[in-house]
Amino acid sequence: MKRWPALVLLAAMLAFLLRPALFVPLLAPLAPEGAPVIYDRAGLLSLTLAHLALVAGAMVPATLVAVALGIFVRRPAGEAFLPLSRVVTGFGQTFPPVAVLALTVPVLGFGTWPTLLALFLYGLLPVFENTLAAFSALPPSVVEAARGTGMTPRQRLWQVELPLALPLILDGVRTATVISLSTATIGSVVAARGLGEVIIAGLTSQNLAFVAQGGVLVAVLAILLAQGFALLSARLR
Repeated sequence: MKRWPALVLLAAMLAFLLRPALFVPLLAPLAPEGAPVIYDRAGLLSLTLAHLALVAGAMVPATLVAVALGIFVRRPAGEAFLPLSRVVTGFGQTFPPVAVLALTVPVLGFGTWPTLLALFLYGLLPVFENTLAAFSALPPSVVEAARGTGMTPRQRLWQVELPLALPLILDGVRTATVISLSTATIGSVVAARGLGEVIIAGLTSQNLAFVAQGGVLVAVLAILLAQGFALLSARLR
């Protein structure tokens, strides 16, 4: 797998975040006459880090919950809960994140928490379904061999089943993370810090330079994260 395109994107993104003034000639044609070219109401680097923290803050618990639930319903004691689990994990996909924000802001207030909840709910289904697929695809001969050596169910899970299932589970985490990364931009409508702030500022002021900055940064982050997960999954395989 070629890595140089991702390295070039990473270098260009870091150059823009650390020295945005270098890109003024490129973005100037998109800005209205007399308007600022580079978003200056907050540092682009700090907004990017806040955006990544928002996604991580939602995806880590969503992954833990979805994987644990997927493992539980693949056990004999939890098989009866599979339909209910699909309903619960699919809830976030049924209701758009904007609707979740509208419903939770009166309870949680403006800021980070409504966005975290929306991203958490939105990230459950891809990880859950991939966990189910990963454990369904385990080679029966390997599982039986582990059972035949006298391993306890806990030992089989941690030493055999989970390592074999991990690459496919990571594919689900990658999908959910990329979706959350783009969806997190809407959090700025409820005052959550992130790159959506740059995009919304550009739309309200009709400054396409701002829109381009926020949109391209989110796109580059999505590409880099997807590439990183793909490399990790390939290495585990």
